[in-house]
Amino acid sequence: MKRVPKQATSKASAYFELTKPSITFLILISTALGYYLGGDGIENNIRFLLTLAGSCLVSSGAGALNHFAEMDSDWLMDRTKKRPIPTGMIEPDKARLFGVALTLAGAGVLYFNVNPLTCVLALITTLLYIFIYTPLKKLTWLNTSIGAIPGSIPPLGGWAAASGSLDPEAWILFAILFLWQHPHFYAIALMYKDDYAKANLKMLPVVEPDGKRTNRQIIWHALLLVPVSLVPVYMNNQGIIYLYGALFLGFSYLISGFLLTNNFSMKNARTLLQMSVIYLPALFLIIILDKLL
Repeated sequence: MKRVPKQATSKASAYFELTKPSITFLILISTALGYYLGGDGIENNIRFLLTLAGSCLVSSGAGALNHFAEMDSDWLMDRTKKRPIPTGMIEPDKARLFGVALTLAGAGVLYFNVNPLTCVLALITTLLYIFIYTPLKKLTWLNTSIGAIPGSIPPLGGWAAASGSLDPEAWILFAILFLWQHPHFYAIALMYKDDYAKANLKMLPVVEPDGKRTNRQIIWHALLLVPVSLVPVYMNNQGIIYLYGALFLGFSYLISGFLLTNNFSMKNARTLLQMSVIYLPALFLIIILDKLL
């Protein structure tokens, strides 16, 4: 989930903006869900809170490092030129130091208070995000699919924190997040394709302006998301509430994609983006309700 940042009005708000709060919040939600399902509930509240704390620090650090890594592009785009580094609120070296400190602090919390596997997963997420996904944005439109990998790891970290292992069910959560991200980020790329073009970022709508391949990517990922989201039912991990809820959300997401591909407009791109923002927390809520009821 991305938002257009407002210019920070103080040093404190600028450092907060470096942490990419909306992305960090989504990561914490998916981590918490993974923990809840991996542990079949939350028995150890302290361990759960330490998992969230460590994950929050690592995610915030990765966000700050991403600001540093993308500062040259951020100068050029209207959507990002009000970020703390382009506006001069925070010096690049201080942003980098801030990011490294948060990442190491979070890794330490996870390693010493949760388990090494959770720590490794958090660090892999950061490394893929900063050193693979971010540079690829200037090289290939496949950056979206590569970037969806670190974006799908947080529930694995939560699952590992609760159970100490990665069971098959955890990988279903990974697959759901991986597929969900594609229509979400392609909608953003369509809405801001002129901005991305200014920064010479190889987003698919920039590379192929006619939008045909972007449309195909949106539809087939949204379409595949429907059966993949139902796998927990076939594995007897979710029941009837989840079945109908996942079907409703999946087809709503797919229909939003068809609306955009049949008639590209800013309104339909925004509708798809809004549906993507609704889909994930709603699905997570249905998973929990199905477990409780």
